[in-house]
Amino acid sequence: MKYLTEYRDPVLAAQYLDEIKKTVTHPWTIMEICGGQTHSLVKYGLLQMLPKEITMVHGPGCPVCVTPTHLIDRAIYLAKQSNVIMCSFGDMLRVPGSEKSLLQVKAEGADVRILYSPLEAVKLAQQNPNKEVVFFAVGFETTAPANALSVIQAYQMGLKNYSIIASHVLVPPAMEALLGDPETVVQAFLAAGHVCTIMGNSEYYPIVEKYKVPIVVTGFEPIDLLHGILMVARQLEKGEYKLENQYARVVRESGNLPAQQAILEVFEISNRMWRGMDVIPQSGLEVKEKYAAYDATKKFNVPLRDTKENETCIAGAIMKGLKKPLDCPNFGTLCKPSHPLGAPMVSSEGSCATYYHFYSAINEVDKVEV
Repeated sequence: MKYLTEYRDPVLAAQYLDEIKKTVTHPWTIMEICGGQTHSLVKYGLLQMLPKEITMVHGPGCPVCVTPTHLIDRAIYLAKQSNVIMCSFGDMLRVPGSEKSLLQVKAEGADVRILYSPLEAVKLAQQNPNKEVVFFAVGFETTAPANALSVIQAYQMGLKNYSIIASHVLVPPAMEALLGDPETVVQAFLAAGHVCTIMGNSEYYPIVEKYKVPIVVTGFEPIDLLHGILMVARQLEKGEYKLENQYARVVRESGNLPAQQAILEVFEISNRMWRGMDVIPQSGLEVKEKYAAYDATKKFNVPLRDTKENETCIAGAIMKGLKKPLDCPNFGTLCKPSHPLGAPMVSSEGSCATYYHFYSAINEVDKVEV
């Protein structure tokens, strides 16, 4: 396909790999922050092709994976109510709460639906005036504009039976939390290109200066990733730290201003629990008081309960870059996509699920020579 195959060009990939090998003289640990980037690194065998000096670790870059258990439990509680239609994206249905998943309560008879856009949920509320339609709004800054627009649209239409459970998380505060962790092994980041497409690059300059780490905004195709790794390696080898934009064909310095305006209209920044990583200050989005009628956590009297993560799941250590999925004793046995112990085994962008689906490529004894 035009505009895609050029970013999967094996000749250009070999050139970038050769340049990376010529550049690195010291061991470096680089974190790709987005699960989509992890998916491509693993799917295309890039981890095996990189020189031994480059270690890629996989960040908390899957919003489904970091959605806290208590929000899933709230969604399950609401889904069980007879007058509620619970909607969300497909991956979210399979993430285990403290006892069950949304998919399990759907199997028990709850009206739980997979949608591809929150605007579909608004239309569903129009069509079902006697039902409460709740959209489980999950995502990074990338999906926040559409979820905000659904609230704005419902507000303008005067719909009283539509609301969202907001589970939005923000990437830059998570990067700061990782760098501030005394156990961190991260020396540089490949930043998530789609997040910067919405928000621009301005939030990353203070992180670069404060922690003295290179950050390269990177795309998701093999060529993007190899080019981004090369740009990071050059900085590390020179002892430099700056923000660079590899994904310039999409990302602009100021981002998408109308999308940012929609986010600011509906949401405000708040502290947020990240599954496996505790509370990260100023890392989430909550519905503003103006739109409180469309905030399901305020609209419904949902009982709060203490929740605990599965103690055998090492997802937190994996998302901090301290462990790899293959380090988990339950990987592929007690924990697999059909029976996940933790959220990273659910989503297609979760690092554990990615390793599971492409395990044969990862498990090669010898590295692929290019």
